[in-house]
Amino acid sequence: MSQSSQHWIASAGQPLRGTLEIPGDKSVSHRAVMFAALADGTSTIDGFLEGEDTRSTAAIFERLGVRIETPTPSRRIVHGVGVDGLRAADGPLDCGNAGTGMRLLAGLLAGQAFDSVLVGDASLSKRPMRRVTVPLAEMGARIDTGADGTPPLRIHGGQALHGIDYTLPVASAQVKSALLLAGLYAHGETSITEPHPTRDYTERMLAAFGVDIEFSPGRARLRGGQRLRATDIAVPADFSSAAFFLVAASIVPGSELRLKAVGLNPRRTGLLHALRLMGADITEENPSTHGGEPVADLVVRHAPLRGVQVPEALVPDMIDEFPALFVAAACAEGPTVVTGAGELRVKESDRLAAMANGLRTLGLQVDETADGATIHPGQLHGGIIESLHDHRIAMSFSVAGQRADGQVRINEIATVATSFPGFDQLARGCGFALESPAA
Repeated sequence: MSQSSQHWIASAGQPLRGTLEIPGDKSVSHRAVMFAALADGTSTIDGFLEGEDTRSTAAIFERLGVRIETPTPSRRIVHGVGVDGLRAADGPLDCGNAGTGMRLLAGLLAGQAFDSVLVGDASLSKRPMRRVTVPLAEMGARIDTGADGTPPLRIHGGQALHGIDYTLPVASAQVKSALLLAGLYAHGETSITEPHPTRDYTERMLAAFGVDIEFSPGRARLRGGQRLRATDIAVPADFSSAAFFLVAASIVPGSELRLKAVGLNPRRTGLLHALRLMGADITEENPSTHGGEPVADLVVRHAPLRGVQVPEALVPDMIDEFPALFVAAACAEGPTVVTGAGELRVKESDRLAAMANGLRTLGLQVDETADGATIHPGQLHGGIIESLHDHRIAMSFSVAGQRADGQVRINEIATVATSFPGFDQLARGCGFALESPAA
C-alpha cells in the first residue's frame, strides 16, 4: 500500500534495525532548483527530493521559461536563464503545500518585470504571508494578499526595488531568504538582522553560486545587481525527515539505525542537541561536505530518555522537529517543558495544539501555554489521531504508535508525500508496525 491511502494504523512493533537512506533535504532542494534557474549556465542537482512540494517549485520555474531535465529520479539538470531571463507564466503559479516555495518566490518575483500570482493548497492558503509581504513592500514591492494576509499573492512586476537594512521582528529563515532574493534585484545593499540565528541555506547556496554575500549567525548582507554562476549541487539527506527515525530508535528498546549522509547544518540540528540532553545515544560518523553543507552518518541506539527543560536557544534550530520531540518527551522519564515556540502555531497546522491534543487522545497529560507546553510522560494507549493534513504530525504519531499498547489510527496522511515520499515503506522496512489499509 502507498501513502495515497488516507490513514495509517500504527502499533508496537519490533526493534528497529538497518541502514536507511533518507530522502534529500527539502529546504536545499527548493533553493537548488531556484538558484540554478537564475544562474548563467547549466547546473546538475543530485539528491533532489522527489516530493510534491519540491516538484511544485520545479514546475513553477518551467512555467517561467526554465528548461529542467529529469534524467533519473532525484536528479535535475537545470538550464539557467540568468537573473533577468524569467518570463511571465500564463496563469497562477501553484506552490502546493510549500510555504518555503511561496515565501521565497514572493521575494524573487517581486523584482521581475512581469506580474505573477502565487496560489497554494487549502493548508497553504491559510498561512500568514504579511511577515514577508510587509518588508518586501518596504523595498518597493507591490504584493496584494487576501484580506487576512493570506494567499493568493498577487505580485506586481516592474517595480524599482531598493535595498533596506531590516531587523526581523520574528526569526524566520523563509522571510530572510525572500528579502535576500529581492535584494538581488534591488538597487544598493540589503542587510538582514535576526533576533535569533536561523538556517543559512540561502546564504551558503548563494555563495556556492558565486554571489558575494556576507553572513554570520543572525546577520546577512548582499548588494543588488549580482549574477549567479551555474554549479553542481549534491543535496544532503533531510535532517527533518531523519528526525522521526532518530526518535523512534531512541524510544523502541533494542533498536539501532544508521542514517546515511544526513545534513547537519548547525542552524538545523537543535533536535540533535535536545535529544542528547535527554540522554539519547546518537553518534556521528563519516563526516564530509555536500554543496557547502556539513553531512555525516548518524548512528542511533535505544537509550532511556529523561525529561528536560528545552533551552530556548535551541528553538529556532528545531522548529520543524518539535512534533518528533513531543513523542520523545512522551516516552521519557519526567516532564519535558517547551517555551519560546509560538511559531509552531502558524505552521501547516497549529502544531502545539495538534501534538498536545493527539498525546491527550493517547492518554497523556499535556499542559499547553501560548508559546509551548509541558509534556507529562506515561504509557501511550491506542486512539484516533487527526493529523490536520500536517505531514509532520502524521509521521510523529506513526512513531508514537511504536510504543502504544493499542492501535493508533492516523487520519489525513496524504500530505506526507509533500516532504517524505515513501516514508511508510522505509519505516516498515526497518521494523515499524505501520499498516496502510485501503481507503
